[in-house]
Amino acid sequence: MIAHTTLPVSDYKRSKQFYVSALEPLGYTNNMEYGEAAGFNDGKNTDFWISGQKKVVPTHIAFEAKSKDEVEHFFKAALAAGAKDNGAPGYRRDYWPGYYAAFVRDVDGHNIEAVWYDYSQAK
Repeated sequence: MIAHTTLPVSDYKRSKQFYVSALEPLGYTNNMEYGEAAGFNDGKNTDFWISGQKKVVPTHIAFEAKSKDEVEHFFKAALAAGAKDNGAPGYRRDYWPGYYAAFVRDVDGHNIEAVWYDYSQAK
């Protein structure tokens, strides 16, 4: 299991505000900050960080949601905070029958996903 990870961002202040808004529906709060590094806590651990960097290469990260509603609220909050739609909420049956996810591109082009595993769909 990964204890924490850091995502590089080019505009720290803008990205911090984006992640504060986009991750709130998933239960994350910004609880730590050191210079241009912000940590986000999911209620158990400060497991997600962003850090201001000169060079950013877009990547993919997925956050596990607790419900279908959380995925949908994440998607709406992320779009309202400035993300671009990269896949509206829905089942991705080609991934797995109960894979319910939404995807957005943040201000740096990172592919940010919220996923809920609907075990009632697994057959």
